Amino acid sequence: MNRRVSIRTRGQGLYEFTDQVTAVVRESDVADGLCTVFVQHTSASLTIQENADPSARADLEAWLSRLVKENDLLYTHIAEGPDDMPSHLKAALTATSLSVPIVDGRLALGTWQGIYLWEHRHHGHTRHCAVHVGG
Repeated sequence: MNRRVSIRTRGQGLYEFTDQVTAVVRESDVADGLCTVFVQHTSASLTIQENADPSARADLEAWLSRLVKENDLLYTHIAEGPDDMPSHLKAALTATSLSVPIVDGRLALGTWQGIYLWEHRHHGHTRHCAVHVGG
């Protein structure tokens, strides 16, 4: 089963969409299998991260922004602003797809794990992810 889900962002940060993926798994009626999520953009990425304490997400965002600086004079891909090339670098350093086992009809995520879209651009976008469920 294949579905596309959309996530509306308000700018840089992590946006949980576990519920949308859970709904696709539930609709599939797959008891045991694998769910794959793929982000269809080059300036956003995916991660499985803690969903209990928002400070973990804030620390991740701050760390990655320190690692990949804006306004580097070596960047040539700057047509869309100072976050253009850094957003591509951040996506390259993180993940564009995730795989989560399905056990007894449910995503086998840990207690505090959630599925997140990581928006790397300053401005909000509607991001699309392809979700495939097989079993």
